[in-house]
Amino acid sequence: MRKLFAQPGFPRLFGGLSTSMLGDSVMLLVLSMWVKTLTGSNAMAGLTFFFMVLPALGAPLLGVWVDRLPRKAILVWGNFASAAAVLPLVLVRTADDVWLIWVVAFLYGVSFVVLPAALNGLLKELLPDELLVDANSSLATIKEGFRLFGPLVGAAIFATVGGWLVAVVDAATFVVAGLLIATLTVTETPAPTQHAFREEVMGGIRFLIGDRVLRHVLAGLGISILVIGFFESSIYALLDAFGKQATFAGAFVTAQGVGAIIGGLTASRAVRRLGEISTCVLGLIVLATATIVCAAAPNIVVVLVGAAICGLGLPWTFVAFTTLMQRRSPGHLIGRVSTAVEVLLSTPQAISLALGSLLVSLLSYRQIFVIIAAVILLGALQVVLTLRAEITGRGQVDRTYTPTS
Repeated sequence: MRKLFAQPGFPRLFGGLSTSMLGDSVMLLVLSMWVKTLTGSNAMAGLTFFFMVLPALGAPLLGVWVDRLPRKAILVWGNFASAAAVLPLVLVRTADDVWLIWVVAFLYGVSFVVLPAALNGLLKELLPDELLVDANSSLATIKEGFRLFGPLVGAAIFATVGGWLVAVVDAATFVVAGLLIATLTVTETPAPTQHAFREEVMGGIRFLIGDRVLRHVLAGLGISILVIGFFESSIYALLDAFGKQATFAGAFVTAQGVGAIIGGLTASRAVRRLGEISTCVLGLIVLATATIVCAAAPNIVVVLVGAAICGLGLPWTFVAFTTLMQRRSPGHLIGRVSTAVEVLLSTPQAISLALGSLLVSLLSYRQIFVIIAAVILLGALQVVLTLRAEITGRGQVDRTYTPTS
């Protein structure tokens, strides 16, 4: 990590991103909590996350502009725009205003598509390939570390003062992030000659389909994410079963953050030792194990243990995959590849969020968790069976940092 933070510009970028991540950790759980409090509905609370992932369906269109425009400028102005997007929450008062929370969730989702895509491109400009996994790991660690207190702070502010103050705090962190990133000095590779818009839109998807390794890892992740969204609605049903208020979800996410810190700190070591593909598979297996623990938990303490195990698996899965994607994608396509990944993963997530809102009224949370665990293991198995050579070392893509086009 010392070599990473010695790279010119990275400490400033890290500072800006960390600030906005702090705001995210305080706000994101509050959105669904707010809906649950106003309406009393687990299903409507789950739909909040559905609106948040909905913009990913149009991600390829956004990816074209990410590749056409300077990535630093996108990060700066994107943070300023995100600050403006959350401020309408100060107007929310009653259940009739729930639509406004959903609008903000949708706009938040737009930022979740554009800003990470621009960041992936900027990291390729700032860092050599061998440091990408360290950058991803450090960012994942700080993001998940905020789960230790961010959701609790957000829930406490929401319960004592109101959601409007959470919105103001979140907006302030976006502004600070934009100002810090604006001071960054970076020479960006000029955008390539523009082609027909339709051809550019499909560029990232064509690359992913043509890259055998990314295609099969994405398929495994997609299968898993098809059920991961069930958590968002069923978690409130779990809390109801143990007699806990909706605000106790903050404790669940905090416990997840404990495991995620460990996962973030060890992700780069795992990737270097096992390779990106193997680490991704291991992360999925850990997520499935955590879900089984929560399903079988006799009390809320064991549920929190399961949450911590879940937190451990998340950075291993997504740091490994993000590094694999960055390393294998050409610089001029990274924005479109990132947004193509977003739509390919968020589409099953949107489906799972909508389906989860329905299932929570038909099945117990224990039954839903068993389904989640089984399908995640199916996704891991798909990756293992299709990429056996790379995992066992007969193929070299899992262990080398040689860029490919």
